[in-house]
Amino acid sequence: MANLTPLRCGFALSAIGWFLCFVTQAAEPSTFTVLPHVISLTGQDSTASVLVQRQSGHAIGSQMTSGVRLKIANPDVAQIVDGQVVARSDGATELLVSIADSDRIARIPVVVKDTTTPPRWQFESHVQAILSKQGCNSGACHGALAGKGGFRLSLRAYDSVADHFAITRQDRGRRIEPADPGRSLLLSKPSTLIPHKGGLRLPENSRDYHILAAWIADGSPGPDPENAQLKGIEVLPRDQVLRPGDKQQLIVLAHYADGRTEDVTHWTKFNATNEVVANVSEQGAVEVLGSGKGAVVAWFASRVAIASLVVPTDAKIHSEAYSRFQVNNLIDEILLDEWKSLGLAPSDNCSDATFLRRASLTATGMLPSPDRVRQFIADTTPNKRVRLVDELLSSSAYVDYWSYQWSDLLLVNGNLLRPDAVAAFYKWIRTQVENNTAWDDFARQIVLARGDSFEQGATNFYSIHQDPESLTENTCQAFMGLSIGCAKCHNHPLEKWTNDQYYAMANLYSRVRAKGWGGDARSGDGRRTLVVLERGDLIQPSTGVPQPPAPLDAEPIDLDDVSDRREVLAQWLTNANNRYFSRAIVNRVWANYMGVGLVESVDDLRTSNPASSERLLNALADYLVEHHFDLKSLMRLIMSSQTFQLSAQATAENEKDQRFYCRYYPQRLMAEVMHDAIVSVTGVPTKFTEIEFAGADKVATNAYPAGTRSLELYDSAVANYFLKTFGRHQRRITCDCERSDQPTVVQVLHLSNGDTLNNKLSDPTGVCTQWETTGLAPEQVIEHAYLASLCRFPTVDESAKLLELIKEADAANVPRREAYEDLLWSLMTSSEFLFTY
Repeated sequence: MANLTPLRCGFALSAIGWFLCFVTQAAEPSTFTVLPHVISLTGQDSTASVLVQRQSGHAIGSQMTSGVRLKIANPDVAQIVDGQVVARSDGATELLVSIADSDRIARIPVVVKDTTTPPRWQFESHVQAILSKQGCNSGACHGALAGKGGFRLSLRAYDSVADHFAITRQDRGRRIEPADPGRSLLLSKPSTLIPHKGGLRLPENSRDYHILAAWIADGSPGPDPENAQLKGIEVLPRDQVLRPGDKQQLIVLAHYADGRTEDVTHWTKFNATNEVVANVSEQGAVEVLGSGKGAVVAWFASRVAIASLVVPTDAKIHSEAYSRFQVNNLIDEILLDEWKSLGLAPSDNCSDATFLRRASLTATGMLPSPDRVRQFIADTTPNKRVRLVDELLSSSAYVDYWSYQWSDLLLVNGNLLRPDAVAAFYKWIRTQVENNTAWDDFARQIVLARGDSFEQGATNFYSIHQDPESLTENTCQAFMGLSIGCAKCHNHPLEKWTNDQYYAMANLYSRVRAKGWGGDARSGDGRRTLVVLERGDLIQPSTGVPQPPAPLDAEPIDLDDVSDRREVLAQWLTNANNRYFSRAIVNRVWANYMGVGLVESVDDLRTSNPASSERLLNALADYLVEHHFDLKSLMRLIMSSQTFQLSAQATAENEKDQRFYCRYYPQRLMAEVMHDAIVSVTGVPTKFTEIEFAGADKVATNAYPAGTRSLELYDSAVANYFLKTFGRHQRRITCDCERSDQPTVVQVLHLSNGDTLNNKLSDPTGVCTQWETTGLAPEQVIEHAYLASLCRFPTVDESAKLLELIKEADAANVPRREAYEDLLWSLMTSSEFLFTY
């Protein structure tokens, strides 16, 4: 290709640059509410915090502190001390709450019991809570693998039995002095009576210090199965609408199986999920910093609860900004409601050309042909977009695209499987997509696979993951968006999953065996026969005995049951009540079409990572369940929504929006789609070769058929520099992080002067040669180039400038073909080509 720098610069349209009225000031609320609605106190001097919140309709507003009056109807039962309700004697009374300049009095029931019995502090509920809050069992302190200073605790208190032994019995019980608790190392070190590398953690006058001292004096009782188990925690307020600058104290309540409710705010760890909106102190005090949606995660005793915040912008939105938006389905209805609450307004509708390109790329991974673009733009029928969606979802390209996506998810990889096994696994996946197999049935067939791996392609899932632990982790990640690997060694630090739950679920896979080839991907033919035994268990390492098999959050099954345990797993996994399963696939599909997942990262659905719209995610999950897990039905709903059809152009009313879909979010084409788009525009296919092993070395063998597209490469082991450079999914681990869309200098250089574009543009069989040999007028060439690459007609201004550049090239005796090459180069390196808008 000629070095026509001025001409290329002229063509480079944006070449390397890819690197209601509700929101008016709310009136003061006419009422207030008190949280919690009922106060339950158990034990001598037990306490409960109280919040007084502004309320407008059903919306909970900011916290009220000025002018608030608290009074106990019967001070013999309870009293107000430093703003808290403190138990005095058994009985029932009321907390009377009023505010200045208001005649209303809120009456909150107060129930007090067991005050005649001195509090008996429990190891799991109280001692472990104190140690966790102070960070004593964190990974940076005694919770480290080797502990600190010879003292080791389980990470975040996952093993209370071992921790109790380490505190009270290890090293001859040197850490505990029952006769003089203050001399116990457990107290003297964190109070710095004795030098402590961790610094001051427990001042001598603190409540936690006195609780530990009382526990030691009581004989340091350990974990007791008779103690009521923690059922869950609750954070208050759970949902509220705030303004920048507001401050809010949170309350966390622990609910126990015996009906006891305890205020554990003091022992709870807090963190904010979006610190642009709000941050939170160690004591649970929230400070609102900016507009948007935020959340605070509360963690106590391996339980997690979320407090959600909505902070509207101060923009003045006129009602017509919403009236232009046409509500097509539940997606639009929910998001419109949320935009109003946030003070955001949607962009205008996108053009027909943009919709055609966007829908084609996100549903099939292919650009529409120039003729199809002309036809669609010329079509004046009102339902043409709906018909286009149906056309795309019925195409063979749709099958190719989504077969490739699920091959990424299930790791169809020639580095993990032998060639025939790869082909069998992919064929099985493609058949399911082609038949529009319901997603629950798809997952069920994977979990329950058995038989010959060449004839029953789904069994290759068990060839890739060959032990119960790997099967458990990858099942959870692929089908529920849960990364539970941390629970293999200890309770999950970011979720509620325990070490016992991990091994209970892994034990469901313990009886799966394979006959035949057992080597790696370099030996054997890969043929295996999957069978399920009637006996066999996985040992829980921390106890030395099998954990009763059970899916997460489900009841265990009998260890002696000889039936296929995977039946229980499959039934639980795909059950309509398993919200992780339905929400995970909805989030993956939504992210594909909308550019940003409702939950980010797409496969990180832990409770402590809430969705940008929990309401929409739950509604879509319900829709999928109601439609029997029909993914095409879900995709049709998304693509038919007005939200999917919004312009990507930001407006003054939504320029700050990053997660609420007021406009379409441009997304860079994934590597395979970008490659196929380049092939489509230039008319020059890539020759792909399969990879085979010779001993320990990879060698290239027979080529794929001519014209094979990237999305038809079912084996990720096929080598291609372009695909690797632009972040193709390597299919090594079940994680969306295996694919990258991050821009790099190497990518820019490859587009600017790499072999892929240059060789295809200069290829004598390509489209540039055809334009030159057929004698097409420059105007026709420009139009065809735009239709093929950007799926739109050039503007009058673009055409005029490009024609002028071609005339300048002609005057300089530059071959017309080289000018056409530079025209296509400039279009295919523009952000408009490289992104879905």
